[in-house]
Amino acid sequence: MVTIDLTSSQRAILTALVNDYQGEGSPVPAKTIAETVDREPRTVRNQMSSLNSLGLVEGVPGPHGGYEPTDAAYDILDRRPVDDPETAVLAREFDRVDAVVDGITFTNVHHPELCRARIRFQESVQTLGEGDAIAIGAIPHVGLLIAGEIEAVEPSRNHVLLNVARLETPGS
Repeated sequence: MVTIDLTSSQRAILTALVNDYQGEGSPVPAKTIAETVDREPRTVRNQMSSLNSLGLVEGVPGPHGGYEPTDAAYDILDRRPVDDPETAVLAREFDRVDAVVDGITFTNVHHPELCRARIRFQESVQTLGEGDAIAIGAIPHVGLLIAGEIEAVEPSRNHVLLNVARLETPGS
């Protein structure tokens, strides 16, 4: 497999494209991506040209056109296209939303009082911030409940590093 090194700007734009494409299932206009990553549409189009030459995106012409990610884009972001994703409930403060959790990695379970989890979502985590208390429950097929305080947010990777305060599994 060929290794492609993306700049942080390219990774953020590609992540925004995949997030929007997963949600809508149709080509994503440069303007939509630009609003997500806080860039000018012209800048996004320039980056898309580079990403296209790397085989990560395809342009779709026409009035309903935009950009679509290729299979290689999912590979480089270490994600999988999901046709009918199972959702979990994400709660921040008293707001609840459905979210697709792509993976949870526990980074240090040897010290329960310092347990951390890296959680990867299929959608943007830009609305989450350091210090936010969140709970993720009813993770499909597992029944896992995880709650804690956000230590760090990596928007370009859809990752959240969580200081775990509570972890429950069925029957616990």
